[in-house]
Amino acid sequence: MPNSKHEKKKWKGKERKKGDVVMDNPRKDDIIIPVMGPTGVGKSTFINVLARHSSTLVGHDLESCTATIQHVAVHHPTDPKRRFVFVDTPGFEDTYVDDLEILRRVAVWLAHSYNDGVKLAGVIYLQEITQKRMRGATHKNHVMFTKLCGHLASQNVVLATTKWGQILEETGLRHEEELKSKFWKGMIDHGSKVARFQDTYESAWRIVDLIDPRSRSSSLIPLYIQEEMVDYQKLIPETDAGHSLCVTLQELVAAHKKTLAQLQNETHTQENEGLQLRLQEIEKQIRSSVVQIKQLEVRLPLGKRILSKLGFVRPGL
Repeated sequence: MPNSKHEKKKWKGKERKKGDVVMDNPRKDDIIIPVMGPTGVGKSTFINVLARHSSTLVGHDLESCTATIQHVAVHHPTDPKRRFVFVDTPGFEDTYVDDLEILRRVAVWLAHSYNDGVKLAGVIYLQEITQKRMRGATHKNHVMFTKLCGHLASQNVVLATTKWGQILEETGLRHEEELKSKFWKGMIDHGSKVARFQDTYESAWRIVDLIDPRSRSSSLIPLYIQEEMVDYQKLIPETDAGHSLCVTLQELVAAHKKTLAQLQNETHTQENEGLQLRLQEIEKQIRSSVVQIKQLEVRLPLGKRILSKLGFVRPGL
């Protein structure tokens, strides 16, 4: 991080686009908490329960879209003078928007906020307890979240499970233990807390109170991608999150090509409309991933592009 004695660098906003949702002119004493997690995990439900369905959209007349960032202002139930602003963020693997665009929207919001001096109280990350294994979109969202946060900011994170009403408690406990001992262990070791959202107003606010600055002594630490983009003046492809997404997409293309070859062999021995549709879908996914990979690579200078592929890009390079 740049020396605190020096003037903080100003974010140039090169990757911001017209129509991007950012948080303009928040109140000085607002307690700002992004809510993150995969698409369909229940982020909007969580915020609606907190607000008792009487939430206030802050700053924008927003369309109803899972890929759109929304700000929801809610006053604390026991202290109405304290206003929390929850940021409903889109998840990766969205039906209509590709992963690179999701990353760009979230990264722009975070960089803009940090550049304006807005400090996050912390982050709430939601994960479905019903899922037996962390794979596919769920795994991608988790990996991207850890890259966005970094180790230092983990102490200001609450990892909360959702949809307990859709699973036997005994099964849910096993899944929760696996999350804590395996997938979430690194973040827990760095100070993240674990909680359960039981679809109730009380359980939602218990989660928020774990992250409330007044209830803990830890400092308000920026997310790592905020430091990368503002303090180190990195473009998204140069960030840990951008590099991780590029690698994930490359692996996805390789896996899809393997599946595609297997299915093409099957088409030689049988004619099946469903099989043809599956082939077309995989080809479409490959094209989309390749386009995103090229976009991630073309934005880097040649030298950094080579170093990034080799994993040698470091803060400040």
